[in-house]
Amino acid sequence: MNGHPRASAGATPGRAAADSAATPGTDETHSIGQTHRIDETHSIGQTHSVFNQPPARTGVNEFVDNPVLCEFVQSIGRTRDVSELETIGAVVGSAEFARDARLANANPPVLLTHDPYGHRIDEVEYHPSYHRILAQAVRAGAHTAAWGNPGRGASAHRAAKMMLFAQLEPGHACPISMSHAAVEPLQNSPVLAQSWLPRLLARSYDPSLHAGKPSALIGMAMTEKQGGSDVRANTTVAVSAGDHQLLTGHKWFCSAPMSDAFLVLAKEADRQESPPSCFLLPRVLPDGTRNVFRIQRLKDKLGNRSNASCEVEFANSTAFRVGEPERGVAAIMGMVARTRLDCVLGTAAGMRQGIAEALWHTRHRSAFGRKLVDQPIMTNVLADLALESEAATATALRLACAYDDDVDKADDVEVSFRRLATAVAKYWVCKRGPGHAYEAMECLGGNGYTEAFPLAMRYREQPVLAIWEGAGNVVALDVLRTMGKEPKAVTNFLAELGLAHGSNRIFDNFMLTLLDRVTAFQRSLPEHEGSARALVEQLALGLQASLLIRYSPASVSEAFVESRLGQQRCFEYGTLPAGSDLSAILQRQ
Repeated sequence: MNGHPRASAGATPGRAAADSAATPGTDETHSIGQTHRIDETHSIGQTHSVFNQPPARTGVNEFVDNPVLCEFVQSIGRTRDVSELETIGAVVGSAEFARDARLANANPPVLLTHDPYGHRIDEVEYHPSYHRILAQAVRAGAHTAAWGNPGRGASAHRAAKMMLFAQLEPGHACPISMSHAAVEPLQNSPVLAQSWLPRLLARSYDPSLHAGKPSALIGMAMTEKQGGSDVRANTTVAVSAGDHQLLTGHKWFCSAPMSDAFLVLAKEADRQESPPSCFLLPRVLPDGTRNVFRIQRLKDKLGNRSNASCEVEFANSTAFRVGEPERGVAAIMGMVARTRLDCVLGTAAGMRQGIAEALWHTRHRSAFGRKLVDQPIMTNVLADLALESEAATATALRLACAYDDDVDKADDVEVSFRRLATAVAKYWVCKRGPGHAYEAMECLGGNGYTEAFPLAMRYREQPVLAIWEGAGNVVALDVLRTMGKEPKAVTNFLAELGLAHGSNRIFDNFMLTLLDRVTAFQRSLPEHEGSARALVEQLALGLQASLLIRYSPASVSEAFVESRLGQQRCFEYGTLPAGSDLSAILQRQ
């Protein structure tokens, strides 16, 4: 050794560095001790410098920065004025909204059965962030704007609003959707409509339960322990009490229990062998007293954690009949169709979040000498995710158009189209949601798997949209039922697909096969029940392909048609065929 002192434990990093620099080329620089000394010259803080990580994805405009939605809401959706959507896009793309979305999911609702003094209150306490998000969505009319300002393009405009809000925080979309859907059955009950519809159409939000509120949200409590999707297996009983009924029963799933009223099914006491009737059950009665609404427990759900779902008991609870006696299922069918539409909207919104987050990450992070997005295998995965998202968005907006008020009044073709298309789209788009969320999450690697990033939440969220309002088998059988009862719906659905005829050889060949298959099913639907899912998948892919051929650039439609309908099709993401214009596909995201 040459006699230079070793840096002591108390030496400052700067002094140790100076000592090391004073002895270049000596043997000490190669000794074990000197190696330790050189390590000590580095500040611990230097190991925490952050590089090669993307910046926070905030301060964006989720509408303006989404060319696909911008285009489709005007072309497919027939909406011309998008200024309101631009404003909403800035709101949901802000850091404040992202923080509220995170807090709402990190702080699930809590059940308060009693107040401190022992009075039964059956309230659900939410984090303030959830109320802030819900208030913004209501203020924007994401719930009932299409009813309040009807006409051509109104439903697509409202759909885009809901998709923008649900892209960042999906849980609040449940009461938003149910309130939107509740308008239709209430319209058929003039007395109830007079008192409730103005409150549903209002743009104010008040989370408290009290009489005289100028606004309202409406939930649903249809399913029971023994029945599930078979709502006719209902055991809740309604006893007539003059101008109202008294309901007693147990509901296995009640969504958004903080709502101001609920649509429920119950059998009339004197008609127990007959189908159930539909009722509106308010939380607060006209005299200001609380209705009997005993929340037994909140469901501990896989996802949708910012929104509460519960089991609830009615015990002589006041309710008002909606529609005709014993026609409860018929009364809610319009509501079911609209909530299924919103399942498609919510899934498409989730796919947009997935591809947006995946692209943000891969466009900012490098590996092996270039950005991740430029790695050929990653480019293929991202482009495939983008195709799925674009197809879902096109389907969602086309379906929304079929619910426009002018359609309801004048266009029987559109009404029959939506009867089949709603079930077809709900089945397929929502089925594709969980896999899309997982693949997008994988693009972020370990970051995606943590709760600090939004795609872990999204991965848990997507399955509920496939399950809610009829899981896969229920919806597939609804398609067969519609095909049997309404041949016109099949004709008009296939006519929609046929609008793309002659533009793509693979699509035209696919349509010939599909037409043969539909004909075979229609000859004997019961014999084909076990193959219903396969048929619905083909119907959905035909609809998506037709829409993309008509409304998207050739780079998008050709890649989609070949990868989904071609002989070499493969549904694992990242398997787009050679020759696909991946860069052009991603430029639209």
